[in-house]
Parts: sequence; C-alpha cells; structure tokens
Amino acid sequence: MKIVVIGGTGLIGSKVVEHLVEHGHEAAAASPNSGVNTITGEGLAEVLAGANVVVDVSNSPSFADDDVLAFFTTSTTNLLEGERAAGVTHHVALSIVGAELLPSSGYLRAKVAQEKLIEESGQPYSIVRATQFFEFVGRIADEATVDGTARLSTGLMQPIAAADVSAAVARVAAGEPLNGTLEIGGPERLGQDEFVRVGLAAKGDSRTVIGDPEAPYFGTKLTGTELVPLSADAQLSTTTFADWLAAQSAPAK
Repeated sequence: MKIVVIGGTGLIGSKVVEHLVEHGHEAAAASPNSGVNTITGEGLAEVLAGANVVVDVSNSPSFADDDVLAFFTTSTTNLLEGERAAGVTHHVALSIVGAELLPSSGYLRAKVAQEKLIEESGQPYSIVRATQFFEFVGRIADEATVDGTARLSTGLMQPIAAADVSAAVARVAAGEPLNGTLEIGGPERLGQDEFVRVGLAAKGDSRTVIGDPEAPYFGTKLTGTELVPLSADAQLSTTTFADWLAAQSAPAK
C-alpha cells in the first residue's frame, strides 16, 4: 500500500515510516520541509495521489489555545477533503488518552475537536489514543519548575516509549479501519511526581520534586486516572520506564 505519514519526519512519524517500509509498504514522509503543508494545502494533492492510507501524527507549532485549535481543525479538515478527492480509504490519527476528561486544557480540547471532525467525516478511520511519552519527562519537569523545585501533580500516568507508539500506529495503519478508537499505554502506572522524580534522578538532575495534588499539568488539574487507559481493549506495551532509562544511558553500539 501507499501510506502517507503527515508529520513523517518527527519523533513518532519517522519511526512509523521505518516500520511501514520494513513491512513492504510505500511510505511517504510528508511535512512542510518536504513541501507538504496541511494548513495552506500546498503539495497535499500531489502527495495524496494514489495513496491508500493517511496517517496523521503532526503537531501544532504553537501550543497557545487558539493556535492549537486552529491548527488541528484546519489541518484535519484539509486532509479529509484531500483524502476524499484522492480516494484514500483509511485515515489514521494519533490522539491522547483522556483528552475529553480534561476540558480545562486548550491542547486537549483541540484534540477532541480533531477527533470529532474525523468521526463525523464519513471517511473510514482509526484513532489511536496514546498516553504521555517517556521522552517528555524533561519537558514536564521544566514546565513545573520554579526556583529549582518542580511541583508536580500526584495524579496517575501510564507513560509509554515513543518507539512503542510508532509501532502501534504502524500496525493500525496497515490494517483495516477500526472506525473507532484504540487506547495504548505503557505497562505501569506512576504518579506524575514519581515519574518526574525517577526521570530526573536517572539524568543526574538535582532538582527537588514535590508531589502536590493541586499542581496543574499544562494548565489543568488531575484528579486521578484521566491519563491512564481505561478501555477493556486497551493495548499495553512491555517497555518499562526503568528499561527505557537504562537504554538511554547505554553506550551506542
């Protein structure tokens, strides 16, 4: 199959492309750097010509509330219209576990709006909802740090390695449309404060981490299990945070 990966040069997209090529598919990595812009429509018709599947793992360059909403709604609308014109038979999008449970977050509201556009489009689709990536532990810590102390929510997370997300997205892209949502996550639940504390310690980062039930997570408050997979058919990976951290510090072969 010809599979176009929007955001195909990023953290997730580049690995999705690798997986698809390894399994014999023609995978096209599409991004503004390759001349494909889903906001302006530049290059979209050309890259979608002859495609069977479109995988959207793109992300907004700005996380300001209005900007991120405009990005996901405009990009998704343009993609779906382009897919209909090109005869694409499967739209795959990467989203976030618990997005609809945290409406105080402008970013998550935008992801919910994106999902709604896909679900109501009439296009065969699959939405893969992932938990937070291990790779973002440093960014979460930085966002929460004031004067050398990181104050983090005690709400639960079930983080996952980006490589495992890419593998799951590629499997879904190569299969039949779900016309529904698949949740994926890591093998273990951790308090957000614990996740950051362990991650910083592994990097030799001396910041103090304090668990605070009232601490915001990118502008929203966690009360318990919003960020963990709760569906009965959720797929959990086997890579633990400890395994991932050990791999990051292992010498290159």
